[in-house]
Amino acid sequence: MELLRIATAGSVDDGKSTLIGRLLYDSKAIYEDVLHSAQQVSRRHSADYLNLALLTDGLRAEREQGITIDVAYRYFSTPRRKFILADTPGHVQYTRNMVTGASTADVAMIIVDARHGVVEQSRRHAVIGALLGIRHFVVCVNKMDLVEFREDVFRPIQSALHTLLEELQVESHHFIPISALEGDNVVTGSDRMSWYTDGPLLEHIEELDLSDLSQDKPFRMPVQYVIRPMSREHHDYRGYAGTVASGSVEVGQEIAVMPSGATATVSAIDSPDGEVERAVEGDAVTIRISEDLDISRGAMFSSTVDRPRTGNSFQATVCWMSERASLKPGVMFRIKQTTHTARAMVSALECRVDVNSLSELGFCDELKLNEIGQLTLRTSEPMVFDSYAESRYTGSFILIDEASNETVGAGMIGRPSYLGPVPA
Repeated sequence: MELLRIATAGSVDDGKSTLIGRLLYDSKAIYEDVLHSAQQVSRRHSADYLNLALLTDGLRAEREQGITIDVAYRYFSTPRRKFILADTPGHVQYTRNMVTGASTADVAMIIVDARHGVVEQSRRHAVIGALLGIRHFVVCVNKMDLVEFREDVFRPIQSALHTLLEELQVESHHFIPISALEGDNVVTGSDRMSWYTDGPLLEHIEELDLSDLSQDKPFRMPVQYVIRPMSREHHDYRGYAGTVASGSVEVGQEIAVMPSGATATVSAIDSPDGEVERAVEGDAVTIRISEDLDISRGAMFSSTVDRPRTGNSFQATVCWMSERASLKPGVMFRIKQTTHTARAMVSALECRVDVNSLSELGFCDELKLNEIGQLTLRTSEPMVFDSYAESRYTGSFILIDEASNETVGAGMIGRPSYLGPVPA
């Protein structure tokens, strides 16, 4: 079955955890011990109902405060599709956690409290989701039971976020009025909102079309490991293992080896189930070539016609994640991009991005925790990359503090189109 990755986002107390709990509970995807624990905690807090948020909020601090702090991943499936749900925090101070949870998502599920409408965090999370390349958005206007299920409350929220998501140039967005607590329009439809006729949330995410242009994307496969058994039986075996990041490759196809630019012919493709004639995006394989070339971890196989870019300098958008220090020009880091690791220095910090107004703030000499900015990186070795808009895998990277080995930044190569051209 097709897998759909969903990241929830929204302001504090908009009901993200309760919504995920409702999805899991109504689709019978809760383990008995987890359900029993949630029932016990609910009774201990003198609640006369099962607190569905407890099914995802696992940390003690989360349960005590009634908030989400860390990213909680939950899994469930229906006869039509498998799902991974990432419940991300709503607090501004946990923006980096939201970035982590949304970085691999196919769909962003923005939850809005019907009583409060679109708030700053609603906009912030929509912008970050678009920045991270999420193509599909579902907006759930929650707590409709507290506003008497009124259409005139729902429509202004729909209009405001429709305008924002149009600005962000996302591929599709859909709006659903729900009550996560009472189950209206979550797994089943609601008789109390007859003015809404587009079906419940579960039906929408089951039917969401994820087809894209992956078959037309150029071939990319970063080399993760060089396999040389050196046994008597396989003394002449040399293979290059990795996961196909995009496109496809076939036996007999001519490919390019980057960053050298040399070409080679694929002589065999080995999979966990034996030799295959073809590998596509997502396949973990070992490629053998006819030529004897110097290839090591960090190199990238690509199509010969549409090759990735190479260079020691590029522009990128970075979310700063370190509590210990701010990001400043001239500081050295280690950069990890695909399977390649090198040293990198911030040669220029151009601006900080205001995620509320979709604009760039003026002069910026540092980025602090959870801030997002545009910068230029210079690396000690040539990097092989695409823009993040072209490939989330080959266009992303992390920055690592050399002293502590802590991941301090997450970056996306290129410049978001909705920010407009580089200021003069």
